Amino acid sequence: MRLFEGTQWDRPPHCDRCGEAEENCACPPPPKIMTAPEKQTARLAIEKRKKGKLVTVVRGLAAEENDLPTLLGKLKAACGAGGTQKEEWLEIQGEHLERVRDLLSELGYRVRG
Repeated sequence: MRLFEGTQWDRPPHCDRCGEAEENCACPPPPKIMTAPEKQTARLAIEKRKKGKLVTVVRGLAAEENDLPTLLGKLKAACGAGGTQKEEWLEIQGEHLERVRDLLSELGYRVRG
């Protein structure tokens, strides 16, 4: 909701590139800037959750510079386990440190932990 939405001072948002109203803008979305895996370091850890459950955590990869959902899918398939993305880190259910380390190294990421 915009600050003055529904009042006499309300102005609909405009595109920064073409100046049209956002609903009429035909500009393509800005390209997503991806950082090469060789320039990133993934930090791995095993953490304990409720009831003694172990998860493998991958941190250090910025969400805006990576396709984290695709990477998560690859990690889950390689480990044969479930997982989730929480903000800017990935969690794989179970203790899969070696498998995750090997896959990230194959993809070109630097790995610590």
